[in-house]
Amino acid sequence: MTTHTMRQVFEKDGILAKHIEGYSERTQQLEMATAIAEAIEQNSLLVAEAGTGTGKTFAYLVPALLTGGKVIISTGTKNLQDQLYSRDLPNVRDALKVPVTVAMLKGRANYVCHYHLERAALEGRFASREDAKYVHVIKTFAENTKTGDKSELNTVPENAMIWASVTSTRDNCLGGDCAYYKECFVMEARKQALAADIVVVNHHLFFADVMLRDEGVAELLPSANTVIFDEAHQLPEVAGLFFGEDVSTSQIIELAHDCTAAHATLAKDCIELGEAIPKLEKSAKDFRLIFAYEGSRLPVQKALALKGFEASFNEMHCQLKALTKVLETQAARDPLLEKCWQRSEALYDLFARWQSAENNNLVRWVEVFTHSVQLHATPLSVAEGFGKQLNAQPRAWIFTSATLAVKADFSHYQAQMGLQDAKTGFWESPFNYQEQALLYVPPDMPDPNSSTYTACVVAAALPVLQASGGRAFVLSTSLRAMREIHALLKEAFSENGIESPLLLQGESSRTELLDRFRKLGNAVLVGSQSFWEGVDVRGEALSVVIIDKLPFAPPDDPVLSARVDKLNAEGKNAFMEYQLPYSVITLKQGAGRLIRDENDRGVLMICDPRLISKSYGKRIWQSLPPFKRTRELSEVQRFFEEML
Repeated sequence: MTTHTMRQVFEKDGILAKHIEGYSERTQQLEMATAIAEAIEQNSLLVAEAGTGTGKTFAYLVPALLTGGKVIISTGTKNLQDQLYSRDLPNVRDALKVPVTVAMLKGRANYVCHYHLERAALEGRFASREDAKYVHVIKTFAENTKTGDKSELNTVPENAMIWASVTSTRDNCLGGDCAYYKECFVMEARKQALAADIVVVNHHLFFADVMLRDEGVAELLPSANTVIFDEAHQLPEVAGLFFGEDVSTSQIIELAHDCTAAHATLAKDCIELGEAIPKLEKSAKDFRLIFAYEGSRLPVQKALALKGFEASFNEMHCQLKALTKVLETQAARDPLLEKCWQRSEALYDLFARWQSAENNNLVRWVEVFTHSVQLHATPLSVAEGFGKQLNAQPRAWIFTSATLAVKADFSHYQAQMGLQDAKTGFWESPFNYQEQALLYVPPDMPDPNSSTYTACVVAAALPVLQASGGRAFVLSTSLRAMREIHALLKEAFSENGIESPLLLQGESSRTELLDRFRKLGNAVLVGSQSFWEGVDVRGEALSVVIIDKLPFAPPDDPVLSARVDKLNAEGKNAFMEYQLPYSVITLKQGAGRLIRDENDRGVLMICDPRLISKSYGKRIWQSLPPFKRTRELSEVQRFFEEML
């Protein structure tokens, strides 16, 4: 495919301009598309950063559609997955007039399962009246939908408890033994994906499948000529989840619930089964009680040192073995009992493997949730595991995001993913940041570790929020700081008569909060990780982004500290080679919320004094878009006076 062909598509009087409303020519987009077309033709690796506004989606869709062959596109979020499938792909396909077929494949938890829906309706055990009502709504939906995709059913909230009872998991799917196998929505989605030219998936699904051979991508991958990862900055973390091994007490509780149902309907006469199930469930709940509070992440040494850990773990493992033995005697009676036996055996092995893990590349750690404990064995590096996928057979691999590089240097990302041989491409945003935006670092801020720091953040932010008339995101690096900032702002708004509505992450879903934020037009939204990326608010409703601290990963994170120790032991500088690049890439995501199109204007306020006081600070702000910079509050106030 020639550069000439690309020009015909992307130039100002070209194919896209004629068919897509609001399209405008961008040099960066054409250059990126040409580089991607070359990588596809040569079956090579390309790592590409494209600043906000480059139009990277069209830059990879055009060569993907024109080159022919099967293409898998993987996204970081379901929002982008839906947008690609419903809007961008059809638009570009129609403009180019290419006869390609497109399919979307999601994880099985997104599709209604006929078997579990029928079972839930028959058993009638619901967590609330709401769920009892929803079951009939879902039944009607299942009878009339072609896809079974729960996102099509707006009348049942996405987070409703009932979904867990009417969808299948890898553990409880009966597969070919299911009476509804021929009508199965998951199987139909896979069939469509196998037949399609372009398949849209997400990163979790891609890696779950590559590692667990479960979701249908394993069948797709051999025939794919090209794999494109959008939002590729998320890959190291997602790949880490799947190249390691995790097991949770919630899997035991789910197994116990399914065994209870199977016992009641299929094996009532088996007294031993009725006795083994509650003992196992109790042992899993007792194991959770060993840990004091939710939200903690403990390295294995700390967890093992907890009083009662070993005895409680062994008791749970013992009860799992007892249940497995009983289930084995009942398995031949019904596919459901056989599935429960297989699950019980697999869980027993997973807990045993975690307990005795001796792989030097795996870090064992424990994560505590409200009702469950998850035991992780996470790889120190995913480079080797991912490298095996890259070298399996010739195909093109494209990795793209607005945030992959530190000062146009990709070495951190390439080392993480094993992409040292990849070509790289870096395209600046076409926006005029000097005119459109201001970077403000307030003077006289204390050390970020001081006890008064959060109060000082709010004190420094207040005059900026007054000048902007609200219209702000306040992004914090921890949930604790987020709650404290929200409480202090509430007090300050009341004392100073500031009428901007104050919204807080967690009050309702992210989508609902964003809708309210846009409609209100003068709100201040206080958020943490959920709002650092994948959020697009254009126009004056968002004119300020305030960031409390540089987003360094918490030093007590078990996986981070193990990676840091490994790098330092190899004689490398873990801070410069790992911790700083991680912080830069995360900060670029947060900063990227501010300017979303060529008409946006606004102020990025980073409160952390280390941006100025530390030698590495310069490296950080030089990695951000080229904002005009100031430390004067009066300049910020003048910026908003002119803007308003």
